[in-house]
Amino acid sequence: MSTPILELVGLQKAYGDLTVLRGIDLRVLPGELVCVIGPSGSGKSSMLRCCNRLEASTGGQIIFDGIDIARADVNINHIRQQIGMVFQQFNLYPHLNVLGNVSLALRKVQGRLRAEAETMAMTALQRVGLADKAKAYPAQLSGGQQQRVGIARAIVLEPKIILFDEPTSALDPELVGEVLKVMGELKDAGMTMLVVTHEMGFARAAADRVVFMDVGQIVEEGAPEDVFGAPRHERTRAFLSRYSGPLS
Repeated sequence: MSTPILELVGLQKAYGDLTVLRGIDLRVLPGELVCVIGPSGSGKSSMLRCCNRLEASTGGQIIFDGIDIARADVNINHIRQQIGMVFQQFNLYPHLNVLGNVSLALRKVQGRLRAEAETMAMTALQRVGLADKAKAYPAQLSGGQQQRVGIARAIVLEPKIILFDEPTSALDPELVGEVLKVMGELKDAGMTMLVVTHEMGFARAAADRVVFMDVGQIVEEGAPEDVFGAPRHERTRAFLSRYSGPLS
């Protein structure tokens, strides 16, 4: 088995007396797409945000590319250049056009010259089908287009993994497909992705592995056909039974 690019070992997270992660063990291999599903409040987003220390864990290890990034002496800003993040809300700068939003980190974090940064940004925008919107501002875009800009902003740094936190939950239903299509294309290109999602059809069709979380724990994980087709745990079965629509 290949070495994980990301491994969580006994990950714990508490807010005061409220424990939201209760010893999470999870491995993500290079090139793998892992979808995390589960009810609201199960700790999915907290786990994801701990992976790049947007949230501080309270116990356990977060091993990225062989380094425990939970350690205080780690340069987390350097690490975050290698861990892309796509948020539920698009978090675009409204005063910058699309090209400016995508090229900003290249210039400010990596110190690249404007011309080089904008060339790289245009390549990323082409990958998400938005090269023609480079001069537009976020307010001029649909929600789906804004989220695709968010994906371009993540991939332009050529990260080793991208974390997706409910990337379609803020979108109107008719716009969800365009974002999922881009995510599928990234998978086909070999991008490693850890995706928290409520899109069960996408998880079943695109994921290499599905993880079901509840009350801060991983209850079940396995191949999509196993988790969706023959879930072993009653909590998984009860959760999936609430989705009356097709799961494939």
